[in-house]
Amino acid sequence: MTYHVAIDIGASSGRVILAKTGKRLDITEIHRFKNGFTKSDGHDRWNINHLIEEILLGLEKVKTYGVDTCTIGIDTWAVDYVLLDENDELLADPVAYRDARTQGVMAKAFEKMSKSKIYQKTGIQFLNFNTLYQLCAEDRELLAKSKTILMIPDYIAYRLTGKKVGEVTNGSTTQYLNIHSRNYDKELLNIAGLDLDKFPELVETGTVIGKLSSDLYVKYDLPEATVIAVATHDTASAVVGAPATNDNWVYLSSGTWSLIGVENQEPILSQKAFEENYTNEWGAYKTYRFLKNITGMWTVQEIARMLDYQYTFAEMAEQAYQVEPFLQYVNLNDDRFTNPDNMITEIQDYCLESGQIVPETVGELVMCVYSNLALAYAHEWKVLEKLIGHELEVLHIVGGGSNVKLLNQLTADVIGKPVVAGPGEATALGNIMVQMITSGELQDLREARLWLSENQSLERYEPRPIADRDHLEIYKKTVL
Repeated sequence: MTYHVAIDIGASSGRVILAKTGKRLDITEIHRFKNGFTKSDGHDRWNINHLIEEILLGLEKVKTYGVDTCTIGIDTWAVDYVLLDENDELLADPVAYRDARTQGVMAKAFEKMSKSKIYQKTGIQFLNFNTLYQLCAEDRELLAKSKTILMIPDYIAYRLTGKKVGEVTNGSTTQYLNIHSRNYDKELLNIAGLDLDKFPELVETGTVIGKLSSDLYVKYDLPEATVIAVATHDTASAVVGAPATNDNWVYLSSGTWSLIGVENQEPILSQKAFEENYTNEWGAYKTYRFLKNITGMWTVQEIARMLDYQYTFAEMAEQAYQVEPFLQYVNLNDDRFTNPDNMITEIQDYCLESGQIVPETVGELVMCVYSNLALAYAHEWKVLEKLIGHELEVLHIVGGGSNVKLLNQLTADVIGKPVVAGPGEATALGNIMVQMITSGELQDLREARLWLSENQSLERYEPRPIADRDHLEIYKKTVL
């Protein structure tokens, strides 16, 4: 019996998950804790020390399960970072990517280097919260005091091991790594006025970082553990955890964000890919995740929050089943839905302004969101086929959103292709699979996915005919 621990942290929660591998896979959620940003010093910030403390408490619980030796992998969201001073102390809690400080920053960056040149160097899509633009907006005094800049999962690994590295899947989302040299790009760092010496050595997915620091054992009762650099960007881990067994598939990592794309061996840097704002994020084992980043379950999460969580997500979906789909066409990727004060009124105002039926009830609001997420997925499916030059066969939806049966069926209906849903724990499983490959239990990514497909229950949704209107064409004409 071999033990692996996945530390999986998203925008709203984190988990410490224990995997026992042998004749079969057995995973157990050992510890769950809340995450979220709060306003501090005028910015939305993450409480990073709280996350570290919760991780260590979770690792203590791992030992109570009789685990004396294990490996550990860490994955989190992308683009956010920490600043450390010359004594390796935190200069401030990291600012969250949804903070408003980067508004208008991209345009100023393009005055120093053209948008097309940045894309040809990086292959990364343009989002105003990419790390490059966050660093342009960063407090210059703090930057001057900083000795080291680490991405969130790399900082957590540093706090656990005392070793500073930059794992490439998360690092690629910064938009300051050069996709050709697979290293930092000095010209891009110059845009933010930064020197190369502030950044750690880059390492590939599967690299052994090191053992837990001995000083942690003074305060905590921990197992003997080795930290492995898994695909530290949670989406990269989720794609590893897609149980695809053929070569003509699309993944949709469905969580707070929706990321839809294909896994390539080479980046696609065409003019059309640039115009469509497709990204070539680095994947595990030198693959490239050619994808589009669009909104996801965030909208429904915010509706639930506005309703003071009086309904579970399952109850909200059940009410949506009673509502006709595709009654509104809403661009949920519009900036107005990024972080509004009230998501419900923002959706209602959008519909009112565009002369559409205004959703009022919980079911109407949720069906409005799910209908338009499905249409957004369908639109990107068509774009993706054009960009890669051939028809695609099947959509693998992984992550928490794969449990939303209503959305899965609507998506199959509008793309006209089968949808395979699951696993919901793809991120944690992808994290664990990399640990297993590094430990020698699995040979490579292809064998790992085959192993996963044999160890998971998956649901398949066949497309149904959509009556009377071509909703995708109306959606494109109305909102895009």
